[in-house]
Amino acid sequence: MKIDNFVKKIEEVKGKKELDISAWEDLSIGIMNLVSLEEHCFFSYVKTEDKKYLEMLENVRELRKKLLKLIVRDDDGGEKWCMSKHFLASSMRLFETGNRLLHDGKEKEADEMYKDSAELYGMFWKLNIDSNLKKSGKINMGSSNEKKSVFASVKKLLECCME
Repeated sequence: MKIDNFVKKIEEVKGKKELDISAWEDLSIGIMNLVSLEEHCFFSYVKTEDKKYLEMLENVRELRKKLLKLIVRDDDGGEKWCMSKHFLASSMRLFETGNRLLHDGKEKEADEMYKDSAELYGMFWKLNIDSNLKKSGKINMGSSNEKKSVFASVKKLLECCME
């Protein structure tokens, strides 16, 4: 199935309120920040040796795991789960690096970093939308040999301003 047909099918499903990707998008960004917070708790513990940061890390980790289960179907022995977490974490880090580059006036480098970040975020959604939709039987995506970026194929689905 071509990407355009895939997007059309998703729009049809969204119109029937069977799938709310904008809510999943909000949740995925929240999960990105929880992964970053886990990392921050770790580095704060290493820096200060204060055990409160380990307690915080454990609490944040449990929340992140609970929320990630709402998007990721762990039906393949954990591969999708682990990849999803790393896609989100890497996307967030590249986004933050892009922000720093942009602030330093390095627009070209920032643009590349943003594109790489978006590509990783698109891979997260490609991995999880495919699985969720195939499993539900609502959409059969088939395969595509197009040389478009992954993010380009899902960006129409991720309308952050849709409620």
